[in-house]
Amino acid sequence: MKKRFLSVIALATLGPLLAACSNEKNQGSDKQVLNWSIQAELPTADQSLASDAVSFSILNNIGEGLYRLDKNEKPKPALATKTEITNEGKTYTFNLRKGTKWSNGDEVTAKDFVYAWQRTVDPKTNSQYAYAFDAVKNAPAISKGEKSPQSLGIKALGKYKLQVNLTRRVPYFQLLISRPTFFPQNQKAVEKYGKKYGTASKYLVTNGPFTLKNWSGTSLTWKLVKNKSYWDTKDVKLSAINFKVTKATTTSYNLYQTNKLDETLLDSEQAKQLVKNPAYTVWKNARTQYLEFNQTQKQFQNKKIRQAISYAINRDNLTKNVVGAGSNKVTGIVADGTASFKGVDFAKAAKTADGTTYNREKAKKLWAEGLNELGVDSVQFTLLGDDTDVSKKVAEYIQSQLNETLPNIKVSVANVPYKTRLARSTAGDFDVVISAWGADYADPISDLELFTTDNAWNHGKWENEEYNHLIDTSQTEGNKAKRWQLLVKASKLLDQEQTIVPLFQENQAALVKKQVHGYLYHPAGVKFDFKEAYLK
Repeated sequence: MKKRFLSVIALATLGPLLAACSNEKNQGSDKQVLNWSIQAELPTADQSLASDAVSFSILNNIGEGLYRLDKNEKPKPALATKTEITNEGKTYTFNLRKGTKWSNGDEVTAKDFVYAWQRTVDPKTNSQYAYAFDAVKNAPAISKGEKSPQSLGIKALGKYKLQVNLTRRVPYFQLLISRPTFFPQNQKAVEKYGKKYGTASKYLVTNGPFTLKNWSGTSLTWKLVKNKSYWDTKDVKLSAINFKVTKATTTSYNLYQTNKLDETLLDSEQAKQLVKNPAYTVWKNARTQYLEFNQTQKQFQNKKIRQAISYAINRDNLTKNVVGAGSNKVTGIVADGTASFKGVDFAKAAKTADGTTYNREKAKKLWAEGLNELGVDSVQFTLLGDDTDVSKKVAEYIQSQLNETLPNIKVSVANVPYKTRLARSTAGDFDVVISAWGADYADPISDLELFTTDNAWNHGKWENEEYNHLIDTSQTEGNKAKRWQLLVKASKLLDQEQTIVPLFQENQAALVKKQVHGYLYHPAGVKFDFKEAYLK
């Protein structure tokens, strides 16, 4: 939900769309101040509790771990100056950069990593990302409360040396630990602020290129300010980044035209009109939007009911005419371009005729059979989504499709703030929810492991022993070809069981002012890295 910027869809009037953006001068360019729109509130700045794209993008710019991703999506050393891999890939020893500072003046040391990782896997913290540590020695047992957090397979071998012991070889481990979930934490600050830690900018200590300012926990505006105590501050060109929450692209586009924003997302109509604008760009995402069923409810335990809902949705029309703006159809939970093996993209290898096909007659047939199996005449439910334009439009479209196609169905819609939708999903307080997931790293397992029985992100509570076995076996399979086939089989099973209803790949069209340079956008993982961004 890990983990990501939401696409925003809004119908715009023709007038402003045709108005050329002739004045490209940024009012703050002399001071290297970037003005950026963001499509949802910031839920948390506590990396142990972060579970969404907005939080991760901010954390990635105010914090730093062992690695950062480069422009080629490869992990490059950040606080790790040297990495030694031994014990058949199961032991990592990191030499740390000396003299790096926290924003409170403390030195960053190996103990800060040990504390951070132990805190996240501690069940008292209740982190939804604790599962990401499962390959680290004793992590699963700690998360279940069976062992002490201090038994986690990470230890400081000195002030500037860190060692991590894994229970299995993890091919993508360096990609994984480049994420904010694995960044160090300042123990003194966490313990000082207690439950308030990460709930506002004044309750936070960080070590990244920027520091967070003017965020109260519910703010619709905040800023990142250059961190002068950051070890690589010479490569940080921006003095500040002003963030403004704009849930409608009509709003952000108007602010862009009047030079109050340097970037705006575009809805489908805007994208059509502005595709030839020199500032036009499309950000490709390894991110899928999908429907998730609450399978604690009897009606959604019925496979035919789930399948009927999927077959009733025309994804061609959804992507082209409702979402637009660069979005693509999907063939499963793993988005196109996420990963490939021997030149074959995973989405193509795992494609089935199930899961994402539009077929009205088949939908009606399955629906009738499902109602009969349930012994009911009708089904009604509420479709939960965000209060952003994209979610509203998608929810309205799905509601219309289902009500028109399936007899004796009643679908109502509830659009709530992003933070509320995340909380309700986690609590299981929904019937059907429009969810989204962006791959945390460029490997199919990042998407597929969500739906194992014990995963914190399995909000629908689906259970399938065969699926669990496929995912578990893939985690220890050292042969790349065999591992690939296990994951392909798991993806196909997910579609065939209609565990979720994949909707579309969330690529995003945008306008970015011509003077904005140097920022990185990652299709998989944390989206935005402004460390080396600048205005020219």
